[in-house]
Amino acid sequence: MAVSIHLHFRAVAGGEIRDDHAWLAEFMWAAWEVHAEEYAAGVTDSIDKAWDSVNELYTAAEGLGVEGDEPWRLPVYGGRPVRYGGDAERYDPPLMVMDAADVSRAAEFLAEVSFDELWSVAGTRLGGGGEHEALFRQEYLQYHESLRGFYGRAAAAGHVVVKAVWA
Repeated sequence: MAVSIHLHFRAVAGGEIRDDHAWLAEFMWAAWEVHAEEYAAGVTDSIDKAWDSVNELYTAAEGLGVEGDEPWRLPVYGGRPVRYGGDAERYDPPLMVMDAADVSRAAEFLAEVSFDELWSVAGTRLGGGGEHEALFRQEYLQYHESLRGFYGRAAAAGHVVVKAVWA
């Protein structure tokens, strides 16, 4: 699979990973090479270069009275950065790991938030409002539904989520 710019999400049991950048980079690369199969199995997801815009859609929840400690920050940028070690390769991707508790919080947020309400607040900034609004809305709805399903499955399994930026 050719790599352009993607944010790659992979759910995994916490005990199956190491807190080691080089190891996680290799793990994520192997997962990326079988992305289609893992996507079909429900353990991976990805967003193309639009992930910052998807995050902007979720930050619209800040003004909608969503309860909790800013759960809208979790689906895209949630997690802790994994520090590069001395054995990291120059081209290893930036990585983050979300613990199982934050995966559950992200899943709850995505299950409870109204896409229509988010779009009504942020849609115009994300390309909506013009002649192609229906296309933009559908694109963001697909991202939202995909992430909602991914995080829901990961939370139900008690998994952590590893994120890699492929460029």
